Amino acid sequence: MAAKMPRLNAKRGGNGNVSYRAVTSLSVSRNNGDDGANPNANGGKSNAVPIQTTSADLCYINVSGKQYITTHSCLQQYPLTLLGSPDKELYWIPELKSYYFNRNRDCFESILTFYQTGREFRPLSVDDEIYEAERKFFRIEMKARAQETAVSVGDTADAAPICCDGDWRTTRKRVHRFLMDPRCSRWATAWHILDIVFICISITLLVMETDGNVKNAFKEGHAAYNYLFGLNVLVIAFFTTDLLIRFVTWPGLLNFWKNLFNILDILSILPFYVSLIAEAFEDDNTNNPTEHEHKSYVVLRVCRIFRIVRVFKFIRHSQDLIMIIKVVGHAKKELCLLVLLLFIFSVSFGSLMYYIEHQSNDQFSTIMQGCWWAIVTITTIGYGDIAPATWLGKVVGSLVLTMGIVFLALPMTIIVGKFSTVYEKEKGKE
Repeated sequence: MAAKMPRLNAKRGGNGNVSYRAVTSLSVSRNNGDDGANPNANGGKSNAVPIQTTSADLCYINVSGKQYITTHSCLQQYPLTLLGSPDKELYWIPELKSYYFNRNRDCFESILTFYQTGREFRPLSVDDEIYEAERKFFRIEMKARAQETAVSVGDTADAAPICCDGDWRTTRKRVHRFLMDPRCSRWATAWHILDIVFICISITLLVMETDGNVKNAFKEGHAAYNYLFGLNVLVIAFFTTDLLIRFVTWPGLLNFWKNLFNILDILSILPFYVSLIAEAFEDDNTNNPTEHEHKSYVVLRVCRIFRIVRVFKFIRHSQDLIMIIKVVGHAKKELCLLVLLLFIFSVSFGSLMYYIEHQSNDQFSTIMQGCWWAIVTITTIGYGDIAPATWLGKVVGSLVLTMGIVFLALPMTIIVGKFSTVYEKEKGKE
């Protein structure tokens, strides 16, 4: 900055009496533009030059017992805020040799990030009202800051676009959080409850179509067909609207396609539109109507299979289920060990049982059937569809059952321990 505000209490927090380790130099960014210019004003680019900052420039801030260290020059980039103005001297505690604020620590980390980067990120674990109260306390006003930056640069014509762009980004973030976090407001909670209701209706319709008593009502010409079809259209319209809004407000187009739940949502509504397209292009004058009806039946059958994906939409509304999926991802090595052991045991014992039983028992006609028996026996399910008939086969079967209990219990202990450790870490982050 060409004209920097005078540093206030520059020696506070940096003298020799402080118990913290002395910092001889820090690399900080300073804008070489006009007075009061935001370093990120020029499209996110700044002519930041690293300078050596002595310990006298350090600013010690204590927020509810947690110590933060920054620089006075970093805070004074925004002189209209509390930390960038002389008003922060009211919170200086000589005994602590730092500025003390009895405020929310999670919110303050986000506010301090704003001073350092010029961008503001609200913690997901903090309620909207609490975060807004913290912003007002520290005088963080985004619109006023954007207008001040535009005017200070000297480009008055660009002031409106900056504000409009900031408004759009802010609105997009709020709408995205509205759709993804039911705790942000009462309306968000109501929207998520409505989504769950439509998921239940969709699954109910899917199950009713296979019931012999009511499946005729889903055929065209029945008295209740129009009502059921209209209800299905309403459900799909809600799912489509929710998906399109999330697509528009999602932070990054590529990140949208990387999210598994977005792919599941697309697959859940895709069968409905594919069915409509298949019916729209149906040609009644085809030369081979039997073949055409067969192709249409195959398309509709595949679409109905994909409708099962709607069940997985419930996962997005349960943080515990999402956390379990994350834990499973962390324990993939242990799960691979379990699958490998099951594969080794099933192939070895299945092959052994085949050579023992195939001459006197038609149930073990192939090694594949022997592997199926081994898997069912090792996992202690025991369907009973295949069973050994010879005394040697029964001895081997008893051995397989005993070894299955022992050897599968060992990796399961490792998996449970890994699961508990990762689950506690993920729960702590929440």
